[in-house]
This record gives sequence, C-alpha cells and structure tokens, in this order.
Amino acid sequence: MRDIQIESITIGTHHKPFIIAEMSGNHNQSLDRALKIVEEAARFGAHAIKLQTYTPDTMTIKGAFTINDESSLWKGRELYDLYQEAFTPWEWHKPIFDYAKSLGLIAFSTPFDETAVDFLEDLQVNAYKIASFENTDIPLLKKVAKTRKPIIISTGATNVSDIDEAVRTLRANGCTDLVLLKCTSTYPATAKNTNLLTIPHMQQLFNCHVGLSDHTMGIGASIAAVALGARVIEKHFTLRRADGGVDSTFSIEPEELKGLVIESERAFEALGIIQYGVQKAEEKNLLFKRSIYITKDVAAGELLTPENVRVVRPGDGLLPKYYDIVLGKRISRDIKAGTPLSWEVL
Repeated sequence: MRDIQIESITIGTHHKPFIIAEMSGNHNQSLDRALKIVEEAARFGAHAIKLQTYTPDTMTIKGAFTINDESSLWKGRELYDLYQEAFTPWEWHKPIFDYAKSLGLIAFSTPFDETAVDFLEDLQVNAYKIASFENTDIPLLKKVAKTRKPIIISTGATNVSDIDEAVRTLRANGCTDLVLLKCTSTYPATAKNTNLLTIPHMQQLFNCHVGLSDHTMGIGASIAAVALGARVIEKHFTLRRADGGVDSTFSIEPEELKGLVIESERAFEALGIIQYGVQKAEEKNLLFKRSIYITKDVAAGELLTPENVRVVRPGDGLLPKYYDIVLGKRISRDIKAGTPLSWEVL
C-alpha cells in the first residue's frame, strides 16, 4: 500500500497515527466555542479538526422520526430537532477552516449529501470523511470519489458485503487514497463491542490503510488499535463534557486528547521491528546478569562446593550454565570471597 498525503501529514504503515478531533455538535451552536475547540485541538496535539456538513433538511424531514430507544442518549428527541441542535452552520465552515489552518491543523469535513460535497469543494478541502450511516449511499460515494481526494470512511453498522461494495464504488470512481475505519455505531461504544481484532483483518481484506473511529470512553481502545495497525484515530472532542451538548457524553477533553496523541505515538514507536539479541542500548546493563562467584575464601587445592561458590550478580564470572560443571573442581591458587570465577583458576 502506498502512503497517503493529506497536506503536511503522511498516513502509512511506517508513520505515526493521524489523530482527528471530531467537533461534531460540541460547539453547542456557538461559533466562539467552535473556534475555541479548534484552538484547544491544536494546542493539545491533534493533527486535524473535522466538522460535519449538513442541515436538518438535508438529513431528514420534520415529524419523520422520534427516538424511542431506551438506551439512547437522545431518547425522546425528534430526529429533526436533534440535527437542528447539532449541525454546524455552513457559514461557519470558512472561519473555522481558516482558523485551523492558521494554527497548523488540517481541517476537513463529513458531507452528508451531494450539496455538501459541492460546498466543501468550493472551500477546497483536501480530504473527505464518510460517516458510517452514509457508507451505503452509493450516489454520495460516487460524488466524493470523483473529487479524487483522500477518503476516510467509517464502517459501523455495516456488513462486509456493504463495505466491499463501498470500496469498489470508491475505487471505480477515482478514489486511490482510501482509509477504512473500524467503528461501532453506538454512543458510547463499549470495549466489549469494539472488536479491534477486525483491524488487521480489514487491512488484509481490502488492501488499504485502516484506523479506528472510537466512540468508547477514554483512550485505551485507540492505543490498542495502533498496536493492531490503525494509523488513523478519530475521537469526538469537546472542551468539557460538563458543558453538555448532543455528543459531549462520549467526547474526550483536552487533557485526554494530549494523552491520546502522546500514547498513540509511543505505541507506534514501541512496535519497532522483529528483534532478538542484545540491543546497543542494553549492552551496558549486561553487567547485571548473573554469573558464578567465589563466596568464601578458598585455598589452592580446595574443592568448589555450594558452600563456597554461587550464582549471583554481576555478570563478570563464568556463565551460570557452567555451575554444575565447576562443582567438585579444585582451585589452583588462593582466592578471596567476592572474586568472579574464571576457567584459569581451576
């Protein structure tokens, strides 16, 4: 698989994870708060800020559906009203993108219909994200693919044949830079239903770079995903969960974002290579391996026994594997206790 370039960031097997802070509806309908989220994402180390581009009317129609799921964060909310609260006004996109760019952040978005793609093209975004619930919207996939820009697509609530169809559609319509994100479309997700072992399988099955859209609490799942090959991590991000908002419950705060950036990079670096033997960094500590030492004063001609010879630290004497061999041997000269044993004195 070739590396993917999104502005200054390279996504690839041998590159540290690309960390995306998902703003979603955490701006709580305040542009000032949205800009502060961008600022904190940059300050605490994210590589990108991502928006969602839709309006309530491009998502649904009023009166179409009310959420009745007892386990939902949004139980009792009408879908249209929920999107009215969560959507990012389109006139905010440019100031948000411009501010992000001034802080060194990549800014892009998830379009939810074809008009959103046209709008984002006018803003000259350099990448697209496809949400899980839109990954079977074939007309939308074709539209985005024809921009020939990198596409990151979540795979939540989707079976493998649907993912295959999505991948084939994207590639057939011009997408050459593709990242699939393992995703569990519950809010929040649990560790048990995250199933990170899918990540390396997905990479092999679809021959593309992979990552995780992580809806779990905390950052543990994301760090584990890096060890399994994830090179893109997306987490919902807010200033403080206590501030409320439609997605605040399962979003991370600035200090957690900092931890995610640091620990995901540390996990990536720790993967290293297949390595056996003594590394250069270990050489000076070979001294602390065990070896055979004289533990009591012995005179020339005296036999070595468990009472006057032991395996101890440091490693200046004969290797411990010779212990049974040297027992019963005679010493050729007087030796003081605390002397490492060598073949020359036997």
